[in-house]
Amino acid sequence: MSDQETYRRRSARVVLVDEANRVLLLKWPVDPDEPGSGYCWFTPGGGVEDGETLAEAAARELREETGLSVKPEALGPQVAETSGYADLGWAEGIFCDTFFHLRVTAHRVDVSGQEAHERRYQAGHRWWTLDELADTREAVYPFGLAELAVELVAGRVPRAPVQLPWHH
Repeated sequence: MSDQETYRRRSARVVLVDEANRVLLLKWPVDPDEPGSGYCWFTPGGGVEDGETLAEAAARELREETGLSVKPEALGPQVAETSGYADLGWAEGIFCDTFFHLRVTAHRVDVSGQEAHERRYQAGHRWWTLDELADTREAVYPFGLAELAVELVAGRVPRAPVQLPWHH
């Protein structure tokens, strides 16, 4: 059975860390048509297109959403995964998010490569310190990102992807 048959949607995401050990997160409205609905924070990434590997999708999404161009192999191994059921209105079923890790010295985010639907949902970005991630009461996805980021910053890349809790 292929991933397309197993999952309603596969996405590939990147835990991007800079030389100050900060993690880049993108701010998304819960409902872009209702400004008072609140916000949540995600790592860069998105849906895997037909024929793409997970790393190719992660690299493409990183370029589109942040302006950072890297080769898929620069992302290294998968570091985490989360999956579960969601009904997002536009899609319902079992979703699976796979995470890669990339360290950069610095990066100025450039959102000019975003697709129209990404521009509709993107409400900003922020580089988060590890302490800010651990202490925030804001919604940050995936659950467990703060703990994973601490391990990655310390140079402890898991041998197999860490299974993170589902967030819906």
